[in-house]
Amino acid sequence: MIRRHSFLVIAAAVLGLMIVAAVLRVAFAGDGGSAGGPGGGRGGPGGGRGQTVSEAVVTLRPFSDQINVLGVARGRRSVNITSSTSELITAVLFSDGQRVAAGTPLVQLQAREEDASIIQARAQVAQAQREYDRFRELAERGVAPRVSAEDAETALETAQAALSAAEARRGDRMIRAPFAGTLGLSTVTAGTLISPGAVIATLDDTSVIRVDFPVPERYLGVLRQGLPIVATADAYGAEQFSGRIALIDTRINETTRAVTARAEFPNPGGRIRPGMLMRVGIQQGQRQTPSVPESAIQYEGDGAFVYRIAAGERGSTAQRVTVETGAVENGFVEIVSGLSASDRVVGSGLNRIQPNAPVTVAGAGGGPGGGARQGNAQVPAATR
Repeated sequence: MIRRHSFLVIAAAVLGLMIVAAVLRVAFAGDGGSAGGPGGGRGGPGGGRGQTVSEAVVTLRPFSDQINVLGVARGRRSVNITSSTSELITAVLFSDGQRVAAGTPLVQLQAREEDASIIQARAQVAQAQREYDRFRELAERGVAPRVSAEDAETALETAQAALSAAEARRGDRMIRAPFAGTLGLSTVTAGTLISPGAVIATLDDTSVIRVDFPVPERYLGVLRQGLPIVATADAYGAEQFSGRIALIDTRINETTRAVTARAEFPNPGGRIRPGMLMRVGIQQGQRQTPSVPESAIQYEGDGAFVYRIAAGERGSTAQRVTVETGAVENGFVEIVSGLSASDRVVGSGLNRIQPNAPVTVAGAGGGPGGGARQGNAQVPAATR
């Protein structure tokens, strides 16, 4: 009985040892294949290629030194049409939005008293003219003294002056356009009682737009008459309007330490309207500096970094490089320091990459020599 139990124990132990040996054989066989077998590990020709990324090449691009300020658009000439007296409007002679010439009649005010004054003044002129003619003839014949003719001449001139004054008062009842321009919206009609200072209509000459804007005094040396500038308006997105500085104020504001400059912009078609907010950019010059697409930059706190693609013995890796950035123009970021022209960086998807992780450039071939082909990979069109 004891021998039978001993035999069973020995058999079980031998079976266990056989199982352990089989497991170890399988494990070591797997390690050996991955280390040196065909198609094996990361060092082999076909394995461990890493994450596929797009590539961007650091290139030299022109960047502008530009002062950006805000201003408000004004017409070359703008005025509110008003009346100098309280009077009833008898006729409106214009249409909203009408283009008018200088001197065009706009509004007729009630003028019954002025019309009567003109009639009276004309009668007085006629009477004075007859008196003057009669005394002049008598004075020439020696019947009347010459002083009587001179008094009659003075009375005639006085009557003529009174007629001119009456006609001027009558003219004040006709409101005219002071210059050529475009009328705005109006709410007056015939029968409206207008008061002094009340706006009848607006008139703007928008053939040229003026924009007054403040510039910090430290840039005073940059400003000069005729300096080309560009401006944008929110209504037209990134479209730029070209103009020039027409005038610089003679004084600097003591509170803001800024000088006011006036720019003029041609306005064919009247696209820029008075009152629009304009973002004015004053060019100081251009420089050629390394740049990368905005998608290749990742910001962290006050700093920024990129992943530079570096070639190694076992393929390409993504090296995190801290960079100093400058201006941003047309989708590209200026690199002040940290990169050089022709460096290769990861173009997008930076949040999925770990520092020094293996990467494969999209479009580059694999297998032996794949790393060399990555170095010559073509730049995607979107990042050039």
